[in-house]
Amino acid sequence: MASFLDSIGYNLWVLPALLAIPLVGAVIVLLLPVRDPAATAAGVETPAARQVALWLFVLEFVVSIGLWWSFNPADTGWQAPIDIGWIPTWGVRFTLGVDGIALMMVLLTTFIMPLSVLGSWTSIRTKVRSYYALLLILTTGMLGVFLARDLFLFYVMWDVMLVPMYFIIGIWGGERRVYASMKFFIYTFLPSLLMLVAIIYLGLHAKTVTGTPDFSYDHLLAVGSLTERATLWLFGAFFLAFAVKVPIFPFHTWLPDAHVEAPTAGSVILAGIMLKMGTFGFLRFALPLFPGAAMNPTIRMIILILALIGIIYGALVAMVQPDFKKLVAYSSVSHLGFVMLGIFALTLQSVQGALMVMINHGISTGALFLLVGIIYERRHSRQIDSYGGIARVVPMFAAILTFVSLSSIGLPGTNGFVGEFLVLIGSFRTYPALTIIATTGVIFAAVYLLWALQRILFNPLDKAENEHLTDLNRRELALLVPLVVVIIWLGVYPAPVLRRMEGSAQLLVNRVERAGSLPQVSEAGR
Repeated sequence: MASFLDSIGYNLWVLPALLAIPLVGAVIVLLLPVRDPAATAAGVETPAARQVALWLFVLEFVVSIGLWWSFNPADTGWQAPIDIGWIPTWGVRFTLGVDGIALMMVLLTTFIMPLSVLGSWTSIRTKVRSYYALLLILTTGMLGVFLARDLFLFYVMWDVMLVPMYFIIGIWGGERRVYASMKFFIYTFLPSLLMLVAIIYLGLHAKTVTGTPDFSYDHLLAVGSLTERATLWLFGAFFLAFAVKVPIFPFHTWLPDAHVEAPTAGSVILAGIMLKMGTFGFLRFALPLFPGAAMNPTIRMIILILALIGIIYGALVAMVQPDFKKLVAYSSVSHLGFVMLGIFALTLQSVQGALMVMINHGISTGALFLLVGIIYERRHSRQIDSYGGIARVVPMFAAILTFVSLSSIGLPGTNGFVGEFLVLIGSFRTYPALTIIATTGVIFAAVYLLWALQRILFNPLDKAENEHLTDLNRRELALLVPLVVVIIWLGVYPAPVLRRMEGSAQLLVNRVERAGSLPQVSEAGR
């Protein structure tokens, strides 16, 4: 396969193609004619947008999967690199590249997006073309964040992805969609402005060294020589932007509203991909660019304690939620706390574990949101007490919901176990006391999910509305089976994934530890 990809020059065009296909697809979807004018007159669009969007996302996934085969785990540098001049007077370049960390995020994105289309196949009935066009534009923004090697380009992509999600929640969301979309946008956009100021500072700082502004990630890593005060302020700006996106406690309050009010695909994308951009930002930018601040004992301990609070708090709040979708939303706060613990424990095992939790959370929690959406379409309720005993009526739904919930808990043999186990093993080497406390989060996860399963699936079937529910159809099985397969694969044989990310994870740990141990340049020295 690798030789075939080389023969077609795959690495020369794959990354620009991944950004271009969704943008071109969005234009195509918007230009599609409406197939049924009578239905449109009645306020229900039935264009071919669904089918076209689905096949565009399938094409995107097929194009991206070649990265898996062409990727060389022994090469810790950028692979499939692209470097083109963009705004020369500002020193901004259109530079893309993929390493072991970005590779997994790209494949996660291209895997989740076609499933999101299938998940909203019947629930989106108005402004259908606009909806799928926004999903396509959103995909370009998300992939751009993972692939950008220029900080200015990264910021552009970071903000591009906010706008489509704002409209997806605000137009196709629930009753409080306007409030939720505004809260999502304000919470995530305002901190990104501080990050923009920090990016501009870095680019102009490079000018004092090289004579021209430079926003290249690699050049900024090499320039260094920031004062201790500047490093702390810049790290603070990046930290705030990424912490809100993760979200870290106490910056998480936008998340439950956005998840609950978003349509099913919006919730899947938020949980499966967009939350990972915050943790990816720490791995790609905050730690390598500002290791002195990131490794400052006080700052590091504060972040680890916030991660620990998020693990426990998210699980405890999830435990008392009457709304199943909100329960899953708060579980994300807990799972992402494990990611932050792994990142700032900064061992090879903990960083690899954090990356695995990022992938596994996207798969398992995305599947949970899809299952919530499936049962909501039948029953029009997300309240846990609206159900009870439905395992007798919808056995396939009950079996998959149980299996996915066990993977989210971290049952051995499923994907969730591998990531959390690596985080805890790696973190114990540097912060044993915090790790022991964090382990209780696994117990709490079992409590809130198993208790919810009991009330939804196995309590007495005492509500007449539940007696005539229909089980999963072929489209829904086609949607869920790939997720189940990946859950089993990553739980039983995660070695190929770990091997591809190991070199980049080790390079990150070495770089941050080495640079973080060097004395900072003082103000007087400058």
